[in-house]
Amino acid sequence: MRILLVEDDPLLGDGLQAGLRQQGFVVDWVRDGAAAERELRTDDAYAAAVLDLGLPRKDGLDVLA
Repeated sequence: MRILLVEDDPLLGDGLQAGLRQQGFVVDWVRDGAAAERELRTDDAYAAAVLDLGLPRKDGLDVLA
C-alpha cells in the first residue's frame, strides 16, 4: 500500500517513514503543502496520506480541502 507522508520536521518525518516502512508500506515523503498538492495531482494513487497541519508554503488544512 502506498502512503503520502507530508511532514516538515525532519526528526518526525524520519521516524514516521521508518515506522510505516517497517509495517510494509511504500512511503513517499514531501516536506511542504505545495509539494503535497503536486503529488496528489499526479497519476500515482495513494491509499492514504499522513498530513501535518502546520506546513510551510501551504497549510495542511488547505491541502486537505
